[in-house]
Amino acid sequence: MSAFLSALVPVILIVALGRFLGWRKTITDDGWRAIERLAYVVLFPALIIRALANAPFEEAPWALMALLIAAQGLLGAFGLLARRWPGIRRPEVGSIIQSNVRWNTFVALSIASALFGDEGLALVSIAAAAMIPAANVLSVAALTSHAEREGLPKRNPVKELVRNPLIIACAVGGLLAALNIEIPPLLDLTIDLLGQGTIALGLLAAGAGMDIAALGRSGLKTVTWSLVRLIGLPILAIGGALVLGISGTPLAIAVISASVPTATSSYILARQLGGDAPLAANLIAMQTVLSLITMPVIWFACLSFALF
Repeated sequence: MSAFLSALVPVILIVALGRFLGWRKTITDDGWRAIERLAYVVLFPALIIRALANAPFEEAPWALMALLIAAQGLLGAFGLLARRWPGIRRPEVGSIIQSNVRWNTFVALSIASALFGDEGLALVSIAAAAMIPAANVLSVAALTSHAEREGLPKRNPVKELVRNPLIIACAVGGLLAALNIEIPPLLDLTIDLLGQGTIALGLLAAGAGMDIAALGRSGLKTVTWSLVRLIGLPILAIGGALVLGISGTPLAIAVISASVPTATSSYILARQLGGDAPLAANLIAMQTVLSLITMPVIWFACLSFALF
């Protein structure tokens, strides 16, 4: 438990630093968006390529990937029950479903690498190869099918995946590992240097983009569905892992990946595709705060039952 808290506290501090810098306007909002874009398009893909290329791909936990996708799908489907919430609007349902299936990869990478080193990075990258495509497909489908406004852009989920830099990085890194192709030393060092800035910049940008004011606007609906996401996805992941016989470090990575809060990019996609953007912002802020409690509790429960 102490090891997990030691890995979580630096994450909290860096996110808090990002929020402080954002509050002080040390960097403009456009500057933060540029940093976030750089991490998403260049730095994060570099980290994924190197982690997957150096991973023992022939022993990759395919069961872990299937487990996480299944957990996302089930919790996304559970979000359809939000339609029964009194007075809820269709765009709100789309935002809730998106919140249920997305995850903050930067937080998962930071905690996994602190706890398990290179193995943790590789396994989270493998988890990303499964969860990112699933999250994109489910989110686009949920938001567009529940949108009420006319004139919204048509989004093709397949095209979105093909152009996604993280999916491309997963494909490149996985192919290198599958073919047992080593990255040339100088290129490997270059990619390594690029990847080293990923986690810190990603966490800083996440903190800067966090809408603290959204916490004040959060009501019972936001709190309820935030807890559904933060508790429901880990429970589904743990239950599925026990059924499939996943244990040890892969199970720990599944718990980490499932228990982190939803992605900060949820707000942007909700705004673009006709979801309820204010609710998306509320869910991001609430889950970020509540996860500081739920993640250690879930980790402690797993240790108590000797799951890993």
